[in-house]
Amino acid sequence: MYTVLVCDDDVAILESVEIYLKLEGYNVLKAENGMEALEQVKNNEVHCVILDIMMPGMDGLRATVRMREKLNIPIILLSAKSEDTDKITGLSFGADDYVTKPFNPLELMARVKSQIRRYTSLGAMEKKEGVITTGGLSLDTLAKELTVDGEKVKLTATEYKIVNFFMENLGRVFSTGQIYEAVWNEPAGYSEKTVTVHINRIREKIEINPKEPKYLQVVWGIGYKMEKY
Repeated sequence: MYTVLVCDDDVAILESVEIYLKLEGYNVLKAENGMEALEQVKNNEVHCVILDIMMPGMDGLRATVRMREKLNIPIILLSAKSEDTDKITGLSFGADDYVTKPFNPLELMARVKSQIRRYTSLGAMEKKEGVITTGGLSLDTLAKELTVDGEKVKLTATEYKIVNFFMENLGRVFSTGQIYEAVWNEPAGYSEKTVTVHINRIREKIEINPKEPKYLQVVWGIGYKMEKY
């Protein structure tokens, strides 16, 4: 049984998340501020942390930094702020994921499951030749297979080429024209809609929430990139 620590100064949220986690079969620890959370991870084996940002005393960001000094367990931040800059800040402090309040409890459970699966499986994985990974995505370029958090994903030939292109260029931004020319091997022309349709289909297969993609992200006014984790 995996253990999840939930830390939030809102008791109603704390109890609600606890109910959903227990329904999924997780053992649950609770804390109401950053200091309590640090004590819990110090004294217990924890496999995932759900951590609110805005809390009295020690907030979630400072608690994340402290945890990262010694631990690599998954940390999911909760926040009422939805701006991209807030999300980037949270991830740069060492968090693995970011969920905006109010949230769908089922989506949060899916994110917890994803993070724990990646954490427990990657710990025992050995590097293989021809395998490219970023976060929970793993592309075997020899077998031509993509897995998301350990589960195989069926891609069309064109979708595979797009994913392969991005994963070989993690963190780089490409325009729709550049993507089209690299994948279709012909002049771009009116390619924007074609590329966008394929990227949306890929997101449906690899993202927990395609409307808030973690991996295949748009860079407004420029194009797309595959985030490097």
